[in-house]
Amino acid sequence: MTNEQLLAEIREANLTYLMLAQTLIRQDKAEAVFRLGLNEDAADILSSLSAAQVMKLASRNTLLCSFRVDDNLVWSLLTNHAPSKV
Repeated sequence: MTNEQLLAEIREANLTYLMLAQTLIRQDKAEAVFRLGLNEDAADILSSLSAAQVMKLASRNTLLCSFRVDDNLVWSLLTNHAPSKV
């Protein structure tokens, strides 16, 4: 994958995330704040963005969303598909 392809993938992920975030916030703000890990001010800002503003934000070369799974144990549990042996 070239650098340009990687940047295009990041921009696409950003656009998808922002559109999903707006939809969730507009449907149920409290649930969206919880699920997206945002504060209420950020949710208000995201929900009020115009399509042009969303496109401009999405075009950044930095991924806007992040995984909230920081613990190695959680990652291990999520990725361990083998049955446990006692």
